[in-house]
Amino acid sequence: MNYRKILGIAAVTFSFASLSAPALAASTSPWCSSGKPIKFAEIGWDSGKFFTEIARYVLEKGYDCKTETVNGSNSITLGAVSSNDLQVFVEYWNGRTAAVETAAKEGKVKVIGDLVKGGSVEGFYVPAYVVQGDPKRGIKAVAPDLKSVSQLSGLSNIFADPEDPTKGSILNCPIGWQCESDNTQKLKAYKLDASYTNTHPGTGAAMDATIASAYERGKPIVYYYYQPSTLLARYPSIRLDEPSFNEKCWKTINNSKDSDPCPSASPVTNLKIVVSAPFASTDSTTVDFLSKMSLPMSAVNQALASMGATKADPRSLAIQYLKANPQELATWVPADVAKKVEASISN
Repeated sequence: MNYRKILGIAAVTFSFASLSAPALAASTSPWCSSGKPIKFAEIGWDSGKFFTEIARYVLEKGYDCKTETVNGSNSITLGAVSSNDLQVFVEYWNGRTAAVETAAKEGKVKVIGDLVKGGSVEGFYVPAYVVQGDPKRGIKAVAPDLKSVSQLSGLSNIFADPEDPTKGSILNCPIGWQCESDNTQKLKAYKLDASYTNTHPGTGAAMDATIASAYERGKPIVYYYYQPSTLLARYPSIRLDEPSFNEKCWKTINNSKDSDPCPSASPVTNLKIVVSAPFASTDSTTVDFLSKMSLPMSAVNQALASMGATKADPRSLAIQYLKANPQELATWVPADVAKKVEASISN
């Protein structure tokens, strides 16, 4: 026999084998094949819950994984990802938490993906009826000229703190959230800490309930919030202008105890996923999917508005999104994985 022909056949066979191996690997999760569950941090806000359930559903139905969620504060669960007690934290605001940035530099975690195309938006909001009124509800505008945070210093009586009417009240995030310390620094930078109470809700649910209660009663309120979110999708709101983002000033606000911070809006932030380094090194397949999972802001807001209006649970909402957007799923996972997910939905 012609040895060159034999070598040629062998080379072609090896070539096809080399091509098929990555395709197989891309559809198989080594972590899940070993029988270990992927443990997710249980997120305390709706958009994070929504993203988490999308990820879990695709992993369970497309890659035959077992997943579970573990409750805890952000600092605790992010620390658990660093130690690999948890494997995934969905919706991390990139660059905001010093402990995560340090863990990434030390190689304990990897920060991957971009959950929302174009990034997130955050700031201080008031109900639209505060500025525009609401004739249908008989609500008159109490601050028709209000446009910026700088104007709040002269309007503390409109947003009076019920426990100390000599001051206004600005609703901050719960203690333990990164936005809480950032906003506390902002109140100093905007010289509002003397005329406003820095009000802290106990939990994210309490924060939402306080805002929703004010809306339902048509009362004035100033509060921090962010997009994407169920609450802003449900309640018409106006974000107050802040000074343009200034990197130097932002360093006196974010992860800072500076006694004299200078004013700056928050930067547009990419929403990321934090995964433990051992999980990432063991299972490049599922990490590749998580790094590709990305949704348009408009789609997220629509889904969250539905969550607020119908009280749909995040799992059901995730399934609805995947069913309605197979073209998105196709960009995240291999075709055979997408088919398994779609088949599970149709069943």
